[in-house]
Order: sequence, then C-alpha cells, then structure tokens
Amino acid sequence: MQRRIRYQGAIVREDHILLIKHRHHDDGRDYWLIPGGGIEDGETEEQCVQREMREETNLEVSVERLVLEETSYVDDQTYAAYKTFLCRPTGGEARPGHEPEPDAASVYSISEVGWFDLRDASTWDDKIKQDQITYPLLKKLQAALGY
Repeated sequence: MQRRIRYQGAIVREDHILLIKHRHHDDGRDYWLIPGGGIEDGETEEQCVQREMREETNLEVSVERLVLEETSYVDDQTYAAYKTFLCRPTGGEARPGHEPEPDAASVYSISEVGWFDLRDASTWDDKIKQDQITYPLLKKLQAALGY
C-alpha cells in the first residue's frame, strides 16, 4: 500500500482563515483550498507545514497543534491521510506564493489568497460553498476550533 499524507495549515487570524486559490493553466478552472503539501526527506511535520505555508502564502507561521487528522481509502493501493494543523501568522504579508514542484507548477498556479470569516459561513465565496472538499473541511475546522 502506498501512503500519501497531505500536511495542511489552517492559518487563523482574528477569526478568519486564510485560503489560497488554485487556477489551472489549461482551462482557467479555479477553486479555494487550505494551503499544504507533502513532507520532504528529513523534515518534521512542523517544519513541513511551516515550509508549505511560506511557499504558498508568503507567511511565516507558528504551528500550534494538530486540529484534524483524517484518512480515506482512495483505492486498494493508496492510503490517503490529511493532517491539518492550526497555525498563527508570525511574519510576512499574505500573498499568492508558488508551487516549487515542476509537475504541479505546470498544471496550476496560486492566483489569489483570501481571509474568510470562520464565524459566518454565509459570507464565504460561492465556490467554497459548492466545493465538495473545501467546504466540508471548513465546517469541520469551525467545529474543532469552537466556531
């Protein structure tokens, strides 16, 4: 069984969570998601999250704690896990970062960042509300963080 773990950062500031928007080069399709990615050799989970947040949002963050850990079976050969860590910005200015992996960068870019109010889901972008991955994750984060 191949294992894939995505390390995500729920960057929260003043009751708002930071999301990034991926835009596909071929068709212009875009969607909001929580920044994150895979661990590199020799990294701790905390170092991975800090690096991913810096690459994708240009923010330095402190990693406070693991908030959500989810697993799902994609097929008989793949095990997928998602670890979402609560992060607080400690430096930098939130703006679109980049994907350093050439295979990902050839498919999409990070076109936008946005802060979304965790207290009021009715204010969220319609693309978020309709997204079958991001919307349920944000609802789980709201519950886990007490919103």
